[in-house]
Amino acid sequence: MNEMYNMGLDLHSWSAVAVLGMIFLNLFILISAKDLAKYKRANSLYWMPLEITVLGSLLFTGIVMMAAKHLDFSLENIAMILLGIILIVLEAKRLKALKYLSTKKEHAFNAYKPFARTILQVEFVLVFLMSLWMWLV
Repeated sequence: MNEMYNMGLDLHSWSAVAVLGMIFLNLFILISAKDLAKYKRANSLYWMPLEITVLGSLLFTGIVMMAAKHLDFSLENIAMILLGIILIVLEAKRLKALKYLSTKKEHAFNAYKPFARTILQVEFVLVFLMSLWMWLV
């Protein structure tokens, strides 16, 4: 039983690293993007589904670990639950703003970039700080 719990913790830890990687990749793609239509297409076909899948794996492994601990709510677990909710809300705001961004308007992408960059940077910092907290404790 202990080996399964340790494997679950390792999977959860690797999922956190994958989430950090996806946020960093999205930030890099956003900064380097020049054309709004290409960015929207690539984001909707590739990056958004991949990021949501990676975030889902992080949340799923967290739920499994909570069940393995018999739903013991510690400060760390409550902080991770809140972080998961915050990540979902921030991603929904970022993707909703992108969805309704008009490709006809000339400076729409330039107005969207700082907003999305701020959201991605906040997500990265939050996940990084939570990961450091868990890895160092």
